[in-house]
Amino acid sequence: MLCGIPGIGKSALLEYAVHSASGFRVVRVAGIEIEQELPYAALHQMYSALRSHTVVLPPPQRKALAVIFGAEAGEAPDRLMVDLAVLGLLSAAAVDQPLLCVLDDAQWLDSASAQVMSFVAHRISAEPLAIAFATRPPNQLLNSLPEITLRGLRPADARALLLSALHAPLDEPVTERILAEARGNPLTLTELPRMAAPNQFAGGFSRPDALALSEQIEPGYRQRVASLPPDTRTLLLVAAAEPEGDVSLLWRAARYLGIAPSAFDAAETDGLVEVREKVTFLHPLARSALYRAAGLAQRQAAHRVLANVTDPETDPEWRAWHLEGS
Repeated sequence: MLCGIPGIGKSALLEYAVHSASGFRVVRVAGIEIEQELPYAALHQMYSALRSHTVVLPPPQRKALAVIFGAEAGEAPDRLMVDLAVLGLLSAAAVDQPLLCVLDDAQWLDSASAQVMSFVAHRISAEPLAIAFATRPPNQLLNSLPEITLRGLRPADARALLLSALHAPLDEPVTERILAEARGNPLTLTELPRMAAPNQFAGGFSRPDALALSEQIEPGYRQRVASLPPDTRTLLLVAAAEPEGDVSLLWRAARYLGIAPSAFDAAETDGLVEVREKVTFLHPLARSALYRAAGLAQRQAAHRVLANVTDPETDPEWRAWHLEGS
C-alpha cells in the first residue's frame, strides 16, 4: 500500500506499476468521495470487469455477489461469504492470466469494499495475483497492510522539476521560497507555475499567501475547467460522474446531449484528461474539483444523462446507481 499526502506521486507510481505489468490483466478501482456511504460501491467496479468468472464460484458465493449487487433478491449475505466470494473471483480471473488490481484513492473506498479487499490482500499466497493500494493517511480500514510511505523529492530533483514546469523566468529568491514551501511535492511543483500569474514570478509574489500550496491545487483545477468551452465542461462533468471511465458510454452521452465528441479535445489538450481504453483524469484532484464545483442540479443532470444511455439489460446496476444520483 502506497501512503502519502495529495500530490506526492501515489497515482503516478500506480501508473508505473500498470505499465510495468507486462502480461498481466489490469483491473482498476478508484475510491470516489461521493460513494463512501454506498456499501460495495467500489467493489462493484471490480465485479463489473470480472463478472464472467463468477460461473466457476460455488453457488453460495455466486449468490452472495448477486445479492449485494442487486442482480438477485435475497437476504444480505454473511460478510465472510462475500469475502470468500471476492477472493474466489479474483483467484479464478488470475487462472487464465496474471491479474493486477489497482485501487487508487483508497481513502474514499466505502467501508464494506475496504474490508473485503483487506481480507483478500491478506490471503493471497501462490495465486498469480497482485493488489496495489494508494491512499492518503490515515486509513484505519487498511492499516494492517504492508505500507510504503512516500516522501517529497530530494532538493536537486525538486528544483529540476520546478524549473521544467515554468512558463516565465523565476527569480532565485522566489525559487527558494517555492522549493521550501512545496517540500518536494511533485504536484505542487508542476501545477503552481502553471496556475500562477506572471507577476508572481517577477521579483517576488504579489502577496505573502499568493501561492498557497496543496490547498490551492484544487481551486486551480476549477479555474482551468472554467476557461474551457461550455460543451467541453459539460462532457467533463459527465465523465467525472461516471466511475468506470467507459469511453463508449461517454460518447453515447455526448450524442444524447447533441455534443460532438471533438468537444472533449480541449480537455485533453489542457492536460486534464486522457482518452485511451478508458477516460482517465490525470490526477484525482482534477476529477473531485470538477464534480464538487458543479451545482447539485448539474450533477443530477449528468447522472440522468448517464442513466438514459446505460443499457438496462447489460448494466442494470450502474443504471440504477445513476438514477439514484439524478
